[in-house]
Amino acid sequence: MTEDADLDALMQDWFRERNIDEVECILPDMTGTPKGKIMPAGKYLQSGWPRMPDSIFIQTAAGDYPDDQDRVWNPIDQDMELVPDPSTLRLVPWADEPTAQVIHDCRYLNGDPVDLAPRYVLRHVLDLFEARGWRPVVAPEVEFFLVRKNTDPDYPLEPPLGRSGRPGVAHQAYSIDGLNEFDPLFERMYDYCEAQELDIDTLVQEEGSGQMEINFQHGAPMDLSDQVFLFKRTLREVALKAGIYGTFMAKPMEGQPGSSLHIHQSLVDTTTGENVFAGEDGRPSRLFNHYIGGLQRYLPDALAFLAPNVNSYRRLMPGNDATPINTEWGYDNRTVGLRVPHGSPESTRVEMRIAGADVNPYIAMAASLACGYLGMMEQIEPRPPMRDSGYKAGHQLPSELGRAVEALADCAPLRNIMGERFVAAYVAAKRAEHIAYFRVISSWERQYLLLRV
Repeated sequence: MTEDADLDALMQDWFRERNIDEVECILPDMTGTPKGKIMPAGKYLQSGWPRMPDSIFIQTAAGDYPDDQDRVWNPIDQDMELVPDPSTLRLVPWADEPTAQVIHDCRYLNGDPVDLAPRYVLRHVLDLFEARGWRPVVAPEVEFFLVRKNTDPDYPLEPPLGRSGRPGVAHQAYSIDGLNEFDPLFERMYDYCEAQELDIDTLVQEEGSGQMEINFQHGAPMDLSDQVFLFKRTLREVALKAGIYGTFMAKPMEGQPGSSLHIHQSLVDTTTGENVFAGEDGRPSRLFNHYIGGLQRYLPDALAFLAPNVNSYRRLMPGNDATPINTEWGYDNRTVGLRVPHGSPESTRVEMRIAGADVNPYIAMAASLACGYLGMMEQIEPRPPMRDSGYKAGHQLPSELGRAVEALADCAPLRNIMGERFVAAYVAAKRAEHIAYFRVISSWERQYLLLRV
């Protein structure tokens, strides 16, 4: 049997055992938004894999297309075939009828992979590590806000009302009472996550009003990216059933902290299973230092992947509590962009704290790992660890999306490792978003400039 025939047989068995009526064929676009098709299960299994145009990978967050799209995309809007990844087969727990969801990879009809697809980019980066005998291990931590329903974008977001009838508490990090305010919502969230085999670990109240953080168990980057992708979808669904919104915007409310996606990362030797970041003397290894050096050197150029939206840079402004503004590193230091938690030598890892919760998790994982990989290949030495507040080192990151996009466009090593065509498409989409943002006149401008300048 061919590989596709084996896959088809596996899918048929899975669907039959669960009496699946319908299937959601999904894939993440550039922004991390689920795209795809919903099909009757029988048609999905009998009509060949579904197809979609590859143009979905050059769309902006608003669904527009870059003016210079012809440079990075075939203007005939060619089809690509969606190939299911059987490891992502899951039930849709909120569906009324037995419904499957499966994340798909993409290939052109001639069999070539679609190099614009975020999952392909992450897989390519992981292959570079595999060729060196290394296997990355990651553990993401995702923050989000619960907010009241808001159907008019001209009005600011507000914290939701909990079971007490009061808005969620602010400045009460790790508050159990803050979590209990939304007990029914979180009970449903855990039920949905368990049904989808999402390996979530800890839930905590964060600093913001209605702001929470969910931690995932450590594992393989592709699997964890899939889980974060599905969790975002799940949380939004759970919140809607509770009559509120769940948002992963990096800075959704003025006067409230931003939301991040921290990525703990380490490397395992594929032969011995040992952590290559741990030296024989129990201290961090030479490879660990070079990995840190690569993150310090290249994360500023990769920032458009980690802060992908105009709103992302509101979170990274100096003066925001607990938000890093540079790529300094330190041991158990939460004021720097690269924190090394205390632990045993076997658990040596670095927590990259710069990415916002609004990232595409596949792209954020790929970009962070690519920066560390370049550091090891180029043997980049890190700066000394910060033993004081990291904020004293000043702001070292691009200050807004336009500058971040141009830094990415000019970085040949990142273009090479992430893919020239992928980076060109990403840059074109983000430039279009930046231009569209500046066409909108804000309420601040009307308030302070209308009659004063």
